[in-house]
Amino acid sequence: MKRAFKYRFYPTDAQAAELARTFGCVRKVYNLALAARTESWTLRQERVTYHATSAMLTAWKKTEELAYLNEVSSVPLQQALRHLQAAFTNFFAKRARYPTFKSRKKSRRSAEYTTSASRWRDGRLTLAKMTEPLHIVWSRPLPERAAPSTVTVSQDAAGRWFVSLLCDDVIPDVPAVNPAVGIDAGLDSLLTVSTGEKVTNPRYERADRARLARAQRDLSRKEKGSHNRAKARLRVARVHARIADRRRDHLHKLSTRLVRDNQTIVIEDLTVRNMVRNHTLARAISDAAWRQFRIMLEYKADWYGRELITVDRWYPSSKLCSACGALAETMPLAVRSWTCRRCGAVHDRDVNAARNILTAGLAVSACGAGVRPQRESSRTGQPAVKQETSGATQGIPSL
Repeated sequence: MKRAFKYRFYPTDAQAAELARTFGCVRKVYNLALAARTESWTLRQERVTYHATSAMLTAWKKTEELAYLNEVSSVPLQQALRHLQAAFTNFFAKRARYPTFKSRKKSRRSAEYTTSASRWRDGRLTLAKMTEPLHIVWSRPLPERAAPSTVTVSQDAAGRWFVSLLCDDVIPDVPAVNPAVGIDAGLDSLLTVSTGEKVTNPRYERADRARLARAQRDLSRKEKGSHNRAKARLRVARVHARIADRRRDHLHKLSTRLVRDNQTIVIEDLTVRNMVRNHTLARAISDAAWRQFRIMLEYKADWYGRELITVDRWYPSSKLCSACGALAETMPLAVRSWTCRRCGAVHDRDVNAARNILTAGLAVSACGAGVRPQRESSRTGQPAVKQETSGATQGIPSL
């Protein structure tokens, strides 16, 4: 399968200048092509294809105004047109919104090179229009005999340079320790596993909140457009990068361990976008990064041949007794442990929810029970916390 390996590199002044020009040209070509396609559809109801925009690019290079496009490699410019075509394909398939123009200050600075615009030799990478190879910090080895098919160079808001190498890789078979496990996401504990394990929530944003606030105050005092404001903005970006890097590293290690150790993983289909509307918990929910963790579980489960089951978000996992199946009438968020009035079992709220999620997920896998995710449904008037509807609790005895 294809896997991307991302590394940090340190360009020379000449390489940094060349890449900065390439980023600018990629952004310009993307915006010109988007404007042409939008105008063609708005005025004449005609769709412009990728091949038509490629011909436009050739004409743009011949004009005096856009002659500077010839100074950079043509491959990243063509790749920008392909990315725009993919954006329109996703839009017409209703998988994404209409493409937007790239901004010099806010958009991601990146350029994509194919094998025709890069040279990989003896573990050294040289891009088109450059005479020296990139100084890459090899934090982990590439797969044996790997030859990058696509190279993506980017610069983040903190000024750091990264290169992503897309290579063929073989994922080794890893025997699973547990047949199945259920996972309940939370804030006190980042994750609670049906085995009883609780993963501590590191709260990286809270740990650096004072540093971030101080950097943002300094930024607000600087005059707009000044060099001091640019330096202050960079300090803010570095604090954000530190938080994001630590969070991502923790989620990668956690998701990899769970996928390697378990054959079947059951999670809840949480709508984080709606949950963050609760302004009391929005900051903590964003810091937990449940959506990012789910994405990691999805593609890593595909790598290792594991089964990832998603239970409907309205399933009453917290209010349901995992011992006898009785349903509690109410379960406020402040209640962390409770006793079943029917059988007398004492439950830790999160462990009980994880066990119920596992049971529901196995039912989905075995017979397609009615706890599947309902992504297309719209539920209005519901608070931004995990709750259940009456339809999700039919047939469950109430306490």
